[in-house]
Amino acid sequence: MKEELKSHMETFFQKGIRFDGRKFDEYRDISIETDISKSAEGSSKVKIGDTEIIVGIKMELGKPYPDSPDEGTMMVGAELLPMSSPDFESGPPSIEAVELARVVDRGIRESHLIDFKGLCIEEGEKSWTVLIDIITMNADGNLFDAASLGVIIALKNAKFPKVEGDKVNYKELTKTSLPLTKKDPISITVYKINKTFLVDPSLEEEKVVDARLTAAITSDGAICAMQKGGVQPLSIDDIEKMVDIASKKCVELRKHIK
Repeated sequence: MKEELKSHMETFFQKGIRFDGRKFDEYRDISIETDISKSAEGSSKVKIGDTEIIVGIKMELGKPYPDSPDEGTMMVGAELLPMSSPDFESGPPSIEAVELARVVDRGIRESHLIDFKGLCIEEGEKSWTVLIDIITMNADGNLFDAASLGVIIALKNAKFPKVEGDKVNYKELTKTSLPLTKKDPISITVYKINKTFLVDPSLEEEKVVDARLTAAITSDGAICAMQKGGVQPLSIDDIEKMVDIASKKCVELRKHIK
């Protein structure tokens, strides 16, 4: 079944189009909403085609790690809800959920988007931890780019909760935003099916992908993180082509965070 689908796609690829008529470097329609959760300090909903994810930001006070006493920290988690895809099951985080969280985490962390020193309240004693939750509402391909975009947008509209003594009043937010730099990492995932490179695959396309490469690119054009996926290897030439596509497409997606 998989090989038949792949062969059928190849006939379209040879004509320079995909099943849905898009070009190889064309994203589906992207829509964004912010402040969708009343209980989160920051939140967003991102739709790319029929793929839909929500992101929530929570803040916790705690003690800094001994090796970074003047810094706060960040934790990213992803939950692939069974209602969003028949391929997802309830229970402990799957390999796919762990990978999604790690790819998003690496792009944010390696870009230095968050000024972790700005999260420290009292050196060695008290600092903020930024908890990021990614939840799938509908999985129709390309969760990596949707989640990465949603996280950046949620971080940008997040506000610190009010602190009263040693307690956090989560019912009242301040007007203080998170300490963010202007790096704004945009993650673009380029997929390879046989000899064709494409972005933003549909679920059908994603099921026959040979390999993929996610590149997180900062506002100054620097690549701060990369993650390879899929069972087939990539040549140096493949990687150069995929990075070139990602560099061009990140300009397009960056418009959605301004």
